[in-house]
Amino acid sequence: MADMVDMVDMVEMKAVKTASRGIAIAPAYIYREIDLTPDNYPVAEGAALQEEAQFQEVKQAVLAELEQLSQDNPIFAAHMAIADDYTLQEGVIGRIKSGKKNVQQAIFETVEEVAEIFGQMEDEYMRERKADVLDIGKRLLIKCKKISVQDLAAISEPVIIVARDLFPSDTVKMNPEFVKGIITEEGGVTSHVSIMAKNYGIPALTGVSGILSKLEDGNTICMDAGSGDIVIAPKQGVLEGYQKRLQADLKEQEEIKKYRSMEAVTPAGKRISLCINVGNTEEIKLALDKNIDGVGLFRTEFLYMENTHFPTEEEQFAVYKEAASLCPKEVTIRTLDIGGDKSLPYYEFEPEENPFLGWRAIRISLDMPDLFRTQLRAILRASAFGHIRIMFPMMISVEELQKAKEMVEKCKEELRQEGIAFDDGVETGMMMETPASVLLAEEFAKEADFFSIGTNDLTQYILAVDRGNKKIASRYDSFHPAVIKAVASIIEAGHKHNRKVGMCGELAGDVHAVPKLLALGLDEFSMSAGNVDYVRKAIIG
Repeated sequence: MADMVDMVDMVEMKAVKTASRGIAIAPAYIYREIDLTPDNYPVAEGAALQEEAQFQEVKQAVLAELEQLSQDNPIFAAHMAIADDYTLQEGVIGRIKSGKKNVQQAIFETVEEVAEIFGQMEDEYMRERKADVLDIGKRLLIKCKKISVQDLAAISEPVIIVARDLFPSDTVKMNPEFVKGIITEEGGVTSHVSIMAKNYGIPALTGVSGILSKLEDGNTICMDAGSGDIVIAPKQGVLEGYQKRLQADLKEQEEIKKYRSMEAVTPAGKRISLCINVGNTEEIKLALDKNIDGVGLFRTEFLYMENTHFPTEEEQFAVYKEAASLCPKEVTIRTLDIGGDKSLPYYEFEPEENPFLGWRAIRISLDMPDLFRTQLRAILRASAFGHIRIMFPMMISVEELQKAKEMVEKCKEELRQEGIAFDDGVETGMMMETPASVLLAEEFAKEADFFSIGTNDLTQYILAVDRGNKKIASRYDSFHPAVIKAVASIIEAGHKHNRKVGMCGELAGDVHAVPKLLALGLDEFSMSAGNVDYVRKAIIG
């Protein structure tokens, strides 16, 4: 690949989203978008059945590909569910029949509609699932249009990949040995490419608007994903400076790995639990080499959202059992946190003027006892295979917590009658993420076995700042004195009643927050796996 460093002027850029830390120097490999604009051919009268047949044909071909890929990567098992989803199917068929659309137009419009639903979600992790839907649409349209795409598996020399965005299907065959860095114009820190970059230790920056217009294939790029600095076609002095930083960074990475064998003990002698936040068991597998103390947050909503029906007790039990077996020290399973910005393709929520303050999370579970019972039975059964804890989200009253615990006890009694094993001493705790939970922390501490502070929602609610609103995003600050004061009062109330207090919000993975959180007495830090090494070092001091 030709280096064009002398043919363009040096360009410096600053990124704001670090998906994975590290420094990289390599030629740019531009991953270009393919034109998936649907062909605008008319559907002749009586030809709709032919278009439907073509859709079924390409769908089956895509499902066959995904089934093969899912053998090694559970992401594609979820993609299979999306590709075979009733909502997608009906949307495409409906547009062909009623809208007189050809199959390409029908797929394009349906995928855009479904993806937009995810794109409007407030939760960043769920917002990034828009990429999964678009990835399925991309596969379907490629089959329809019979076109070929760039193959990242063909990369055989060190590069920094630059793209508008990258989907799982783009990166699945990528060889991490040659990918020294990743920069995308779109995407966030919870996207699949970000998670993949963290797992492989590849420096990655997302949301770097306009970078594709500033470079060409082969331009040398220097990037510091920790600071967000990007230099295109660096001058010799700048290049040498980055080369020194790269060597220092590589040395630091080796040094920080030495901490993995150490317990997270503060200079004052307090043992801190270091856990991870996950949405599936594959993420647990990838983090086991980091010497974690467990899973501080297992998000169960993805079992529901990446499905075509409410998951059965057996389906959930299999997942929770695997999680407990993989990580027997601790797996804290959060009960269904759906509603608000998280919809289901097979269940219609009534429109709400302000869904983030509406019917969601524990409110849905308590109002739909059969749904709640199915999940609790699955969790309890899995508790026989490891140390599982049950955590309830979005609590605002002690009565809600008591009702949730009563349901747990009813499920325990059912399992006893059926002779099914479970951990009778399973702990039941709660997320501390609403202003009400802060003000009632002492009352809650008398009922809950543990607390876990969800700083993402807590910050949003305390500051009255929609973190998804770009106009006021600068006001969303988890270091705000009001938020820190709330965190302090939660920890104080929990410790007063001998309750373990953890944190599973983004703040827990921020090394700059570690000294403050330790000073406040936080017992457990739960975060993205990529942050564990850095937080451990900050704790040990």
